[in-house]
Amino acid sequence: VLHTYSMRYLLPSVVLLGTAPTYVLAWGVWRLLSAFLPARFYQALDDRLYCVYQSMVLFFFENYTGVQILLYGDLPKNKENIIYLANHQSTVDWIVADILAIRQNALGHVRYVLKEGLKWLPLYGCYFAQHGGIYVKRSAKFSEKEMRNKLQSYVDAGTPMYLVIFPEGTRYNPEQTKVLSASQAFAAQRGLAVLKHVLTPRIKATHVAFDCMKNYLDAIYDVTVVYEGKDDGGQRRESPTMTEFLCKECPKIHIHIDRIDKKDVPEEQEHMRRWLHERFEIKDKMLIEFYESPDPERRKRFPGKSVNSKLSIKKTLPSMLILSGLTAGMLMTEAGRKLYVNTWIYGTLLGCLWVTIKA
Repeated sequence: VLHTYSMRYLLPSVVLLGTAPTYVLAWGVWRLLSAFLPARFYQALDDRLYCVYQSMVLFFFENYTGVQILLYGDLPKNKENIIYLANHQSTVDWIVADILAIRQNALGHVRYVLKEGLKWLPLYGCYFAQHGGIYVKRSAKFSEKEMRNKLQSYVDAGTPMYLVIFPEGTRYNPEQTKVLSASQAFAAQRGLAVLKHVLTPRIKATHVAFDCMKNYLDAIYDVTVVYEGKDDGGQRRESPTMTEFLCKECPKIHIHIDRIDKKDVPEEQEHMRRWLHERFEIKDKMLIEFYESPDPERRKRFPGKSVNSKLSIKKTLPSMLILSGLTAGMLMTEAGRKLYVNTWIYGTLLGCLWVTIKA
């Protein structure tokens, strides 16, 4: 029984990976059909297709796991063009952006600033770039011009933007003391506050994004996330992986949202560096309070009132059934199975070739 319980991630993994060729084929057909149409038509349906797939993702990560979503702060009901800045601690972090976006009917508009290595993901590495994702290199190898050109093209095309950035650049893990020490030393050398529960944020991607999009944005969402469940006696531990999360090792996610008007964000890079670090100081203080407050009433919660936000299964189950049904139908015929396998093989190879040429 215990072994079966520990394998709960298998069903989601099989469905999410197994439907990948079906999804990419549907997108590829639309890409070809829309080649001679105005770009806005392609973008509108691409966003809709992306919404379908990510709704299936949320079926497993919310409805299947039964995780409790506790929202604090200010999450507008209506969709906006935003930059989403959050602390980074788990491979589940990108799904938290989906969790908020679907509650604003903006799920199809989510686009990510991703580390460059992810562009080699089978099928999806190429697709994320097509959907508006931006791959960036770290530190000195960061190409400001490349990111700026891509963002400007999206702005010029009127592409709806829910742009997700994790300014820390790498995941925070309290058990990786060398990474934390290096981050704290970096802050101290530059006269910045030393942070305990987050890493020192990097400014380049955030500054380029804001500079390109400032006349297009509605706001910045400053998001702070805690995964509750793995902490030992109040001591913070490594956040759950996707596999652990799908095995229901995280009963609650606490999400604090500060909506910041764009006029309150400094434009000059050095001033923005200070501003961004101050935002992470606020995060750090909230996390210290969450984990270490001497008052039991203030531990394991963020300041202010929380709302238990439950996602209706009506928003996610249809997508899961549609994509699973199409995939099962394809696999029932010999021609369909051949198309399925060829999509995995040649789709991956063509995607890798495309990202190599673009690089």
